Amino acid sequence: MENPDTSSIQKPNIDWAEIPAGTFTMGSPEGEVNRKSNERQHQVILGAFRMSKYEITFEQYDQFCEATGRDKPSDAGWGRKNRPVINVSWYDATAFASWMGCRLPTEAEWEYACRAGTTTPFNTGDNLTTNQANYNGNFPYRDNEKGEFRQSTMPVGSYPPNPWGLYDMHGNIWEWCHDWFDAYPIEPQTNPKGPDSGLFRIFRGGGWRNYAQLCRSAFRYNYFPDYRYFNIGFRVVDAVIPFSEV
Repeated sequence: MENPDTSSIQKPNIDWAEIPAGTFTMGSPEGEVNRKSNERQHQVILGAFRMSKYEITFEQYDQFCEATGRDKPSDAGWGRKNRPVINVSWYDATAFASWMGCRLPTEAEWEYACRAGTTTPFNTGDNLTTNQANYNGNFPYRDNEKGEFRQSTMPVGSYPPNPWGLYDMHGNIWEWCHDWFDAYPIEPQTNPKGPDSGLFRIFRGGGWRNYAQLCRSAFRYNYFPDYRYFNIGFRVVDAVIPFSEV
């Protein structure tokens, strides 16, 4: 099969948030409710970068598929356009990012951007309500009140942004990160990119069908990089100093 002619294909626009350089404590304190053992705190220094304000949408990803001859992923019957793309593997997400001249965020970049200067379980504070994010409101954090369970993704930007202008960092869909999964180091890190190899890739943020505790800023999930599911998507980073994907 011949490669499609992409000369007339215009690549989608991405709205960026400028993420400042800084130092933060990655992971969660021992007293955080629902903390997992793989969230050991350690200091991380990061350079400045740009991150997409929104999760990559079906409209954006469909343009990529049309330009490259790839099959379009299922939208689970919820609609496409400005809903976040789902049913994409880490390889799919990486291919889109490369096509756009971008990359996936590192796990450190993702948590730093999600926190946006906060040290609480969520960038909204000690609680996350279903007016602030799309998750399974039948299972709120700690002893907080129950909320709505919408049972599907929501269009990107349906909830208020975090302090750095990023939308849906908690809930809606899980987001693939660059890194292979491994235990955190003890010593301070500068612009960490994770281990050189592994079995599972990281995804972050929680999704529309998950409990609030899984949407915490520090919570880590991981699975095989060829995995596709109806609550996993991604966003991208346009770094000041990019690096080659492993």
